[in-house]
Amino acid sequence: MSASGSCLCGAVRYSISGPLRHVTACHCSQCRKQSGHFYAATSVADANLVIEGQEYITWYEASDDAKRGFCKTCGSALFWKRNGDVNTSILAGSLDDDAGIKLVEHIFVADKGDYYEIDDGVKAHPQGRDS
Repeated sequence: MSASGSCLCGAVRYSISGPLRHVTACHCSQCRKQSGHFYAATSVADANLVIEGQEYITWYEASDDAKRGFCKTCGSALFWKRNGDVNTSILAGSLDDDAGIKLVEHIFVADKGDYYEIDDGVKAHPQGRDS
């Protein structure tokens, strides 16, 4: 499979040359604070991801376990990366075209905002996937 994406201003572009994981929606407080709602992300092996404009990416260490990458020009949230992992999560909304992926789960729904409901019939975990 191949796919591509970018930030809003186009300073950061990426291309994917391998399989993407289906989309997970994360409703944890960190994802909600950074995105303004919740994260909807896919994931790809680092070996299959090429990023152009890396000088425009700011990595914010949101916790001791992971960091979040966003464009320092336009502020677009683009990536989430667990320390030491060989995969990078990519925000699904930053993809340019239909990549053939779909939403398959919600995580950390116990932390979701009280202004919306999750009623799409997709599997929902109160905490992470192991809950």
